[in-house]
Formats: sequence, structure tokens, C-alpha cells
Amino acid sequence: MAGIFGFGKKKNGEEMSFWEHLDVLRGTILRSLLVAFLLSLVAFAFKDILFDTIILGPKSKDFITYRLLCKLGAALSMPSICVDPSSFQIINISLAGQFLAHMNISLIAGLIMALPYILWELWRFIKPGLTEKEVKASRGAIFVIFFLFITGVLFSYFIVAPLMINFLGGYSVSENVKNQIALTSYVSNITLLTLLMGVVFELPVVILLLTKIGILTPKMLKKYRKHTIVVILIVAGVITPSPDVFSQLIVAFPLYGLFEISLVISSRIYKKKKQLAG
Repeated sequence: MAGIFGFGKKKNGEEMSFWEHLDVLRGTILRSLLVAFLLSLVAFAFKDILFDTIILGPKSKDFITYRLLCKLGAALSMPSICVDPSSFQIINISLAGQFLAHMNISLIAGLIMALPYILWELWRFIKPGLTEKEVKASRGAIFVIFFLFITGVLFSYFIVAPLMINFLGGYSVSENVKNQIALTSYVSNITLLTLLMGVVFELPVVILLLTKIGILTPKMLKKYRKHTIVVILIVAGVITPSPDVFSQLIVAFPLYGLFEISLVISSRIYKKKKQLAG
């Protein structure tokens, strides 16, 4: 049990061996998995909230995003952005489909809820190997990483996912073809897109690390700013397949904002590196 619940240096202050560090890492992973599993059980128990309110929320015309878009459309005289996503039906075509979807979503929900604890565990694992200066410089890193991830998840859930659902769910090649979306398809698209945007919003952290190790410089980022804008517009067009330019800009602006934030962070890190080197 000591290997699972103990970590850091030995009590006598000596450095741990490789195998002792491995044992500590095993404990970190096991504790993280245990907390994620327990929170998944909690999510599993609240099936109505998990599915009717959260997962199937963007399919309802009463979803907050659609209501705000309708108000905005009325104010701007743009009725086209007031949409109704309830034109398609979600069906289950597999005997165990609903149960498996319930399990998968519960596991993902448990993992997201456990993320602050998992990051804290990882921090406790790497902290003994850092200098006092590195520890001070890294304070708040867990909060920033979690904040960016959750911001990306919320942005995807309230902005990107509704736009995608509205367009793809209502798209038709012929009036003779009716959309009946499989539950597994709907769930996998929602979860994949949401988690992907959470990862994308970690861009400032990635830029910070790449600048610290010397792979990126502010000059490089500024040089490829125009290329980045083009890539962002392409990504926005793919994420929001709606031909509505307004919807694409809603997605593109936050992504470009992330790039500019990353550029500012890179510039500050690069200046500090030059000052220390000089």
C-alpha cells in the first residue's frame, strides 16, 4: 500500500531510485483512475441529467444557444441564423446501443470531472524533481491547463456543436430521404468534437513549452500569422459546415484570439530567456 499512497523523496531525504519513482507513478495513476471511475459512477446514476439535459440539449430548439441566436437574428434582421435543430430523429439501431452509450458518456463525464484531481496528482509527482525557482514559476499551471480545457469544452458545447448539429442534422440530398440519426453517431460526434476543442484550447500552453525549449520564437509566429489565419478559417469552415459566414466567424474569432494570446506568451518567455542568457 505504501507504493500506491506514498510519493516524493524518502523520509531520510535520500533520492528515490528509478524503481521507487516507478512505484510512485503507479500510485499516481491508480489514484487518478480510481477517482475518475467513482465520478463516472456518479454520472451513470444521473442518467436523465446526463442525456436529456446535457447530451441531447443541443438538439432541442429551447437550447440557450438557439434562443440567443434567434434574438440576435431578430435584432440584426437576419432571420436565417434563427434555427430549429429538431428536424431529425435520434434512433437506436443496436440491442446494446443505449446501454453502451450510457457507459461511454459516463466514463467521459467522470474523466472530465476528475481532471482537476488528475492534474493535481501529476503535479505532486513531478514537483519533487523541480527546483524551487521552477516550482514558483509553475504555480497556477494546473489551474490554467484546466481552465483552458474547460473553456474549449464549453465553447464547443454551446457554440460549435449546436451549429454542427443544426446543419448536418437538417441537411438533405432529397426530400425523399429523411434523417434518422443513430444514437452512437450522435454521441460520438458530440463527444469527439467537444474533447477535441478542449485540446485545441491548450494552444497557449503548447506554445509556451515550445518557446521555452527553443523550438518556436515570436518571430516565427509573426512570420506565419497570415498562414495561421487561413488555416483557422479552413478549420472553422470544417467544424461549422454551415454555409453561413456568420457561424464560421463565431468559431474563427476565438481560435484566432488563442493564437494572439499564444504570441504574447511566446514573446514574454522569449524576452526572459534572452535576459537570462545576456
